[in-house]
Amino acid sequence: MRKNFGTKSWFYPLPVLIIGTYNEDGTADAMNAAWGGLYDADKVVLCLSAGHKTTANIQARGAFTVSFADAAHVVPSDYVGIVSANTEPGKMEKSGFHVTKSESVDAPLIDELPVALECKLLKVNEDGNIIGQIVNVSVDESVLDGEGDIDFAKFRPISFEPAHNAYHVLGEKVGNAFRDGAALK
Repeated sequence: MRKNFGTKSWFYPLPVLIIGTYNEDGTADAMNAAWGGLYDADKVVLCLSAGHKTTANIQARGAFTVSFADAAHVVPSDYVGIVSANTEPGKMEKSGFHVTKSESVDAPLIDELPVALECKLLKVNEDGNIIGQIVNVSVDESVLDGEGDIDFAKFRPISFEPAHNAYHVLGEKVGNAFRDGAALK
């Protein structure tokens, strides 16, 4: 038997996306955004309200990074989501995150978060959602396997669980995409 909950924003899993931008004075900013994802094979969509400093920064600079929060950095990743750069200009220093300028776009890479998408702004659609073109995927070698691909066990990305406002680590492999279903053909 099922239990009905009505309309809820319960979408599983929700990645914990840390959006990196530069402020007008050149300092770095980051925010935690759960509502975003792939828009196409080479594009991302971010559902950010117009009042976010990050939204203004993306529109002013035309670029942003999307880093994936991991289990080792839950506290600073949560912090950049609960504190606004509109009211706390030193939030990056307080978070403990450090940044390096992307070589591909005018936006910062967060050194502590090992996987990032470097994006240029394509448009803000009619709903106010930000559409970005992925121009590079940057991965720290510490989370690569022997073949040079991402090792999920080393990476340990987290997801947001909206029913209980919790973060959970992802990682257990349970199957092979584009292969296991072939047994039913």
